[in-house]
Amino acid sequence: GALFIAEVALELDIRYMVSEWISAFNPQADLDLQIAVVQTAYANGSSTRYIEEVMKVPVHCVSTGVKHLHHKAQEFDVGVYFEANGHGTVLFSKEAEKKIRRMVLDEKQSKEKCDAAKMLANTIDLINQTVGDAISDMLIIEAILSIKGFTVQQWNSIYTDLPNRQLKVKVANRQVISTVNAGRRAVTPPGLQEQLDILVKKYKLSRAFVRPSGTEDVVRVYAEADTQSNADTLAHKVSCLVYELAGGVGEKPKPLH
Repeated sequence: GALFIAEVALELDIRYMVSEWISAFNPQADLDLQIAVVQTAYANGSSTRYIEEVMKVPVHCVSTGVKHLHHKAQEFDVGVYFEANGHGTVLFSKEAEKKIRRMVLDEKQSKEKCDAAKMLANTIDLINQTVGDAISDMLIIEAILSIKGFTVQQWNSIYTDLPNRQLKVKVANRQVISTVNAGRRAVTPPGLQEQLDILVKKYKLSRAFVRPSGTEDVVRVYAEADTQSNADTLAHKVSCLVYELAGGVGEKPKPLH
């Protein structure tokens, strides 16, 4: 029921479910809408691969923060964005909404096209395009699961998240770290990114990045890999790099195991 979904929704991928739902009705309604998913570097690599390679929906990565996701999502007919913490929504451009509602009322179109357009129109009416409406997000997921005949367990089994680990390292000055490519590549201090790349190559399905906190003198570390042990080890080694090259203070990061 709704209460159970409210508890587990943040652990599952709302981006996948909503974008797959809209993408399914787009060709049926013959609307040729440009659909895209917008995310941050914290989105799990497994879900990114599924959306791009299986669903064939473009994925765009932006800097952390709802304002960045919202701005990028506005560039498309339909922009789906949810941060890893669950904050997000779906944006329909005014032109896309007009096309959808015209199709619903067009008596010359086939029943299949009109029905598909109705589903999209109902989706627009249900989703609150103002970010942060968790109740609206929950209701759209309830509706999609019900219509598709999916259980929460089936939703959760569509793909498996890669094991990951987030750590933070205290530094004297967080501004020593600067990044590009939506926070995924460190430009300063010199040599940090090059050594990070060498570490990442040692583990399967791995990636890692570092970014300065926006509020305190710490550097946040994210790592993922094929196993939890490898993700933990990679995160620890990256933390040690940050400590050594970015002016770490206090105790040196200790291994997790």
